Amino acid sequence: MLQINGLTITHKKDLRVILKDFSLVLNHGDKAVIIGEEGNGKSTLMKWLYDPALAEEYALAEGERILGRERLGYLPQELSEQDRQKTLYEYFTEDECFWELTPKELAELAGRLGAETEFFYREQTLGSLSGGEKVKAQLLKLLIGRPTVLLLDEPSNDIDIATLTLLETLIKEWKQIVLFISHDETLIENTANMVVHLEQIRRKTECCYTVARMSYRDYVRERLRRFEKQEQLALNERREKRLREERYRRIYQSVEHAQTTVSRQSPGEAKNLKDKMHTVKAMGKRFERQDEEMTERPEQEEAIFFKLGGKEAVIPAGKTVIEYELAKLRTPGGGTDARILARNIFLRVRGAEKIGIIGANGAGKTTLLRRVAGKLLARTDVRAEYMPQNYEELLDMDMTPVEFLNRSGSKEERTRLRSWLGALKFTADEMEHPIRELSGGQKAKVLLLKMSVSGANVLILDEPTRNFSPLSGPVIRRMIREFPGAVISISHDRKYIAEVCDTVYRLTPEGLVEESGWREQND
Repeated sequence: MLQINGLTITHKKDLRVILKDFSLVLNHGDKAVIIGEEGNGKSTLMKWLYDPALAEEYALAEGERILGRERLGYLPQELSEQDRQKTLYEYFTEDECFWELTPKELAELAGRLGAETEFFYREQTLGSLSGGEKVKAQLLKLLIGRPTVLLLDEPSNDIDIATLTLLETLIKEWKQIVLFISHDETLIENTANMVVHLEQIRRKTECCYTVARMSYRDYVRERLRRFEKQEQLALNERREKRLREERYRRIYQSVEHAQTTVSRQSPGEAKNLKDKMHTVKAMGKRFERQDEEMTERPEQEEAIFFKLGGKEAVIPAGKTVIEYELAKLRTPGGGTDARILARNIFLRVRGAEKIGIIGANGAGKTTLLRRVAGKLLARTDVRAEYMPQNYEELLDMDMTPVEFLNRSGSKEERTRLRSWLGALKFTADEMEHPIRELSGGQKAKVLLLKMSVSGANVLILDEPTRNFSPLSGPVIRRMIREFPGAVISISHDRKYIAEVCDTVYRLTPEGLVEESGWREQND
């Protein structure tokens, strides 16, 4: 059993409480997903649970964690710089448990995540791996330590669809405790039997949480049903209140008028009216007490509101956006160590097509997208914008979001940008934080806003939904789907591919192969 009692977490920089009096009990067999909007403290909670010292730099935490005999295994969102420099062999063998496993056990462990046994012994550094291979390496090392509790912070980021399926199986078959954060709605729907929802309401001035022992689909349905019921009950009570107040006002005015007009020669009638007014006022007091017990209007964290591109982003249906041919796609960097990843690549995009590219980790999808982006960004007949996997490539981490986006430096543009950032659920304080202090999802929002105000009509997106909460996911997918220009994207998000992409290509060693019927297969 794993237990948290009375945990309160406060952000040091702006003294904003992101979690208050939080309690949770997890038992063997629980597969709990933590959901919530970007910056709501999901990763901070996970870090504190594994090791309170990990969150000390930027957060104050008070509370009790009871681990009992549980052994925690933690998968962070990002590899440390120190681990990035290690070879795979160094990374795995520094754990003494590695030497306790037989070659057969290592092979079985690697097979659980679709890797070969030789993966453990490679001299390649972790920093040079693809995003998915990094996650796979971290998961394998975590499993080598034989934990009873898996704490997984975005394990679905960057891994290919085949590995996602293996991850789903791992979580579902785990006999002990799994607590994970993910933005992949399909993964959550297929694995979680418990939902921990962290929210910031009233413009992020108040935090609340919900723990529900049910599947994610059931939670979303039940939450909607409960909110609709509470909203209707609150509206009905307020309608009755208005009618009651109007009746009360008429009675009060009638008695008051009678009192002012009663003859002095009718003391008995005056006394009756005085008694009646006393009764009316008592009735008013009773109504005031009833009003204090009225059903409150339901409060929830609002979804982001944002539109990507306007009239300037419209692209003619017959326009050829790009015809890209490449005889050989090689690993980045060139030189004698460069490997050929794929041959005979051909990509054509016309009009406002939404193109999705899928493929195995290490197949070269990001390398290909960079090449395509380079061609499009150099063109003058289209206006292209690129979102890489690593946001730091484009963001100035020392600037605030407003400073980064305000190209003109004018006060009017600054005001507009603050309004748009507010629609993306940034607080006034967060708008003035350096970008490096923002969550991954908040950084992604800054890039999306940059794309929107740029007037781009072609977007090149590498994993666009990877840092958005499952509750924001539908908004992001609709935003990109409704973008009036062309979109070329890489994604492992099955809902994104099904809902956004007109055409899906798989990158193979023989080039791009269209995946016909992919949407029907993944409904």
